[in-house]
Amino acid sequence: MKNCIRIDRAFIDYALCLVWVVASGVFVAGCATHNGAGASVKSDMETVSDESGARKRARIRLELAAGYFEKGQTTIALDEVKQSINADPGLYEAYNLRGLIYTRLDDVPLAEESFRRALSINPSAAAIQHNYAWLLCHHKRMPEALQLFGRALANPTYGERAKTWMAQGMCQLENGQKIEAESSLLRSYELDAGNPVTGYNLALLLFKRGEFVRSQFYVRRINNSELANAETLWLGVKVERRLLNTEAMSQLASQLKRRFPQSREYSAYERGAFDE
Repeated sequence: MKNCIRIDRAFIDYALCLVWVVASGVFVAGCATHNGAGASVKSDMETVSDESGARKRARIRLELAAGYFEKGQTTIALDEVKQSINADPGLYEAYNLRGLIYTRLDDVPLAEESFRRALSINPSAAAIQHNYAWLLCHHKRMPEALQLFGRALANPTYGERAKTWMAQGMCQLENGQKIEAESSLLRSYELDAGNPVTGYNLALLLFKRGEFVRSQFYVRRINNSELANAETLWLGVKVERRLLNTEAMSQLASQLKRRFPQSREYSAYERGAFDE
């Protein structure tokens, strides 16, 4: 997953990057089966050898679909997902990926139907709740989105809380809820301080609020790493300028010129357009 920091100019591209990261782990996990007649008897844990031939075929198709989706070959990925569902309609992960594919294709009704179907099979799948919430957020359905984010975060077995707190914070930013967004992003940062998207958005939010010292803390951490890009360097330049740190500002500007000479950010720097 590369180039996922560019939030302002490619919000949807980042959304797809994000949900794929959150969802990618579900393709290797087995699905438990439940037998109501034997509810009082604890059976062995289901392993690969217990899966039916149909389920195995469905998983193979799903793994192929995941690979194509990651490479941006959306139409082929969709065809593989269809074959996975045809082989085994009970594989909730296939509907999850189907939802991600239709999200990428901006087909909201089919994306939503896919996520709903996945959750009807596995109502506690936090990664799918996250993905569905992100779709709703982008389409300004905030109450529903926040409810789903909350359900995902409340799941004690969910291991991707940092990404979901980040997604919720970005959703709140996109919808003008700046105080709530800061709280969500800070929770994400506490869980994963190395995520450059969380750090960048916190730095940008604080910069726009005039809290330049706090903004400096987050953006410097990114710019001192290999994850710096034109956008983070440009924000760093503006932060150091506000704090009258001319030497630090000059160093960041030199990096921006050397590494991203054709970028919009360097063009703005040359024009002295520090309010952009």
